[in-house]
Amino acid sequence: MLQALGIFQRATADQLWKLTRPANRHDKLTRETLLDLEDHRLVRIESVQDDQRQVWVLTARGHREAKRLLQPEGIRLSALRKQEYDPGSGEVLGTGYDDHAAAVTSTAAELHRAGIGNRLGFQTEVAHRLASGYVQRADLVMRAAAAGVPVLLLEIDRRTEDAHELVHKLRRYADWFRQLPADADERTKRLAGAGGDIAHEQRLWRRFYPPTGREGTPPLAFVFADTTPAKVANTVKVLEEAGRRHWCGTRYDPGGVWEGVTARDYSQAVPVIVTTLEELREHGAHAAVWRRLGRNGKQTLNAALDNPDGDALFHRQAEAARAKAERRRAAEREARRPVCTRCGAKFTDERWEQTTTRPRSWKAGDLTICGTCHADDAARKKAADHSREATPAPQPEPEHDQEPGRLRGLFRRRA
Repeated sequence: MLQALGIFQRATADQLWKLTRPANRHDKLTRETLLDLEDHRLVRIESVQDDQRQVWVLTARGHREAKRLLQPEGIRLSALRKQEYDPGSGEVLGTGYDDHAAAVTSTAAELHRAGIGNRLGFQTEVAHRLASGYVQRADLVMRAAAAGVPVLLLEIDRRTEDAHELVHKLRRYADWFRQLPADADERTKRLAGAGGDIAHEQRLWRRFYPPTGREGTPPLAFVFADTTPAKVANTVKVLEEAGRRHWCGTRYDPGGVWEGVTARDYSQAVPVIVTTLEELREHGAHAAVWRRLGRNGKQTLNAALDNPDGDALFHRQAEAARAKAERRRAAEREARRPVCTRCGAKFTDERWEQTTTRPRSWKAGDLTICGTCHADDAARKKAADHSREATPAPQPEPEHDQEPGRLRGLFRRRA
């Protein structure tokens, strides 16, 4: 209870019930606990709303105790709500619990009630300083790694702002996500200045938030409260159209080189989802109440944040495109394969290479016949050569006019 009030500063019993004991069926035990803490001067009632809801805050003693509990966790403690009085009228000052602050706490309460996030994983009014010096404050930041959402930035809007102001907020968040830390090396700065893609690990936001586990930057959620469906629809339409370059992924294959690749690259996109506080209360934050810009229909939180048409689809389509291209090349090569002019058989790869290699070997023989026919020719030639070598050479016949034992020649005539 003290931790929740230390984070959110002010809350009603209903909100504290959902933030601390969401498994309970009602807030009776929460109210009893608040009364007990009040007896120990740790909390006090700051105001009573028109609907008779009591708004609770920490006392100075309770603030010190909350600090002791939260500081070891590295969680920022909200400012103490001091009890001050008007010197003239004696009325208590600063007791207003504006609807926007109430909507922020209620959003966190509904997320926690649905099992998304832990109360210690919420922070309010988180500053993001841009290079220009402008500070964009997130109404709420949730860290819920166990629920598959390592980080989620939330803007709560009661339609008190123009729709285009929300587009400007989206632009400022996109600018902050692209920022580099001051100690980035010169090469990275030059690459970023030239519009090159920089790994998120090298960007400033990674020093504040954990990896998202998905493509793109940390996601941004717009939660609309206390407004009409028509106003929400009009606002979302403006966000979708005017903020497209920030949330929309680009084509992996803009040139259409890879046939059949329709996947999109969300690596530099800001995932933007929208819902209403009324839907969170009625159906629960775990239900299909979230809509991702660029998609039709509503999804659960994790489904809305996932990118089924992103990296996973790209790898499948790219592999299929590579396999198809390989099959096409193989078919084209097969169509060029020579056919034996003697037996009509196709050349083997070995024979094809033998007949096309330059310079051609004298062993290739007739280049128009296949390897089998060529082997037959070679075998016949070898057999013929062997047959010729095995046949003895004919001996010269003796002369019939020479008498046996009688020598002819010069010496015989002289005798």
